[in-house]
Amino acid sequence: MTKIRVAVLFGGRSSEHSVSCVSASGVLRALDPQKYDITAIGISPSGRWIKMDSNLDFVMASGQLPQVPEVGESLALSPDPEVLRHQLADIDVVFPVLHGPWGEDGTIQGLLELAAVPYVGSGVLASAAGMDKITMKILLAHAGLEVGAFVGITDHQWRNDQAACIDAVNDLGYPVFVKPARAGSSRGITKVKKQGDLIAAIEQARTHDPRIIIEAGVEQARELECGVLSGDQGRLRASCVAEIVVGGQHEFYDFDAKYLEDSAQLVVPANLDIDIERELQELAIRAFDALGCEGLARIDFFLDANRTLIINEANTMPGFTPISMYPRMWQGSGIEYGELIDTLISDALRRGTGLR
Repeated sequence: MTKIRVAVLFGGRSSEHSVSCVSASGVLRALDPQKYDITAIGISPSGRWIKMDSNLDFVMASGQLPQVPEVGESLALSPDPEVLRHQLADIDVVFPVLHGPWGEDGTIQGLLELAAVPYVGSGVLASAAGMDKITMKILLAHAGLEVGAFVGITDHQWRNDQAACIDAVNDLGYPVFVKPARAGSSRGITKVKKQGDLIAAIEQARTHDPRIIIEAGVEQARELECGVLSGDQGRLRASCVAEIVVGGQHEFYDFDAKYLEDSAQLVVPANLDIDIERELQELAIRAFDALGCEGLARIDFFLDANRTLIINEANTMPGFTPISMYPRMWQGSGIEYGELIDTLISDALRRGTGLR
């Protein structure tokens, strides 16, 4: 049997570079060498594309975050579709395990569309919309889904009328969460409890992205997540629901709680009434469809004190280590890590590229 030639693409120029490296390690270890001819391609923090050993093993540790090296055998890709197809001629499908801008946001997806090389995950539009939390919430709200109160602040608005921006945030009430609009892994997020701390939090978020979203806090809420997977000719399936319980000194699920400290409990499956679970799964599929997602996505929710489900965000390429929430939810639903990867690759090959 001819092996499927798969390239795993990871690293990248975003602040989630290290998370991507760890996700890629999990995928590379799980790919069956009897089924796949594997190529590992790392993108360095400066943007260099480097061919790497497919047996790499990145881990996340405080003070020692993994990184793609700036030196090594580099790839030079042309924007000319004919040249690009030739350069990627030995690749059947790409698994872009990239998180954040310049990877998860439609940029890599556009490059692969030009080359007519199938890839795992959502296309250009859904990837871009899912990356930008402001656009994502606007689209979900337009589809009739509950997203909670928020304010978006562009770079132009902040530079030209800070007072109006602050007034809009004050109308939300406190506490609020200040976030970069196009970042993930809880990078640059601050919980703000009073107006006096707002400007500093906005400036901190702006070091990651000049486009900012401020969300009204949902007090005493449970944090719930659900995975959506397309397969079997595009049929959408929702995983079991999981819950994040944050402990220690963390007021929310920040970067350290996620990756560097053992201070968050991931409960799979969550202890929920069956009616809430089914409603959440239905809403997850609706959100996936409303954004035009493909392949996979993790949809994050709050369950407030009134038992209302509020969509927090959609992640079109969620963390993908064997112990990340998305694979764990599917394991809890009867699909093991290796089978999940096989399903995503098969779905990518089925869909191909182009308008669909």
